[in-house]
Amino acid sequence: MKIYTKTGDQGTTALYGGTRVPKYHIRIESYGSVDELNSYLGLVRDSVLDHEIKELLTHIQERLFTLGAILATDPEKQKLKNGKERLNIPKIDEEDIQFLENKIDLMNESLSPMTHFILPGGHPSVSHCHIARCICRRAERLTTVLNEKEPINSPVLKYLNRLSDFLFVLARKLSSDMEVDELKWIPKKT
Repeated sequence: MKIYTKTGDQGTTALYGGTRVPKYHIRIESYGSVDELNSYLGLVRDSVLDHEIKELLTHIQERLFTLGAILATDPEKQKLKNGKERLNIPKIDEEDIQFLENKIDLMNESLSPMTHFILPGGHPSVSHCHIARCICRRAERLTTVLNEKEPINSPVLKYLNRLSDFLFVLARKLSSDMEVDELKWIPKKT
């Protein structure tokens, strides 16, 4: 299989199902940000030593490929006239969201309560986690815009929202595990 097809040389790309759209289309921006997030999670995974966290991040990366496939699919091509699915696209479901919530709750059990906002940083792994969280929030914002124009599978937005929460708590857990001080943001009085 050749990597280059030359079909995008005029600034368009194909969605799953064959529909061609401009490369700046909100659908492309949405799944492009999910792809960026997935790549960045690979960097986070490579920077942590804990085997369980590595496996957890691999699981999330696999789910993000599914989420990206959902976003890359033309909704008009997804359904046949009889309402059945035409394209065999995997799903993100409530079980995936519950999985993240369970992991968040489990990590939170060992963390001190938050009393202030926390400045990102303290260790490269923690910083990478915070950057991934920001990319996740951007993907969520873009996917929300897409959803207003072309409604998508609702668990997709919930998954992205929960994933950004997960990444925040993971950053805190990594700080705790590595005994890195969390810097509290305390606004200066004027």
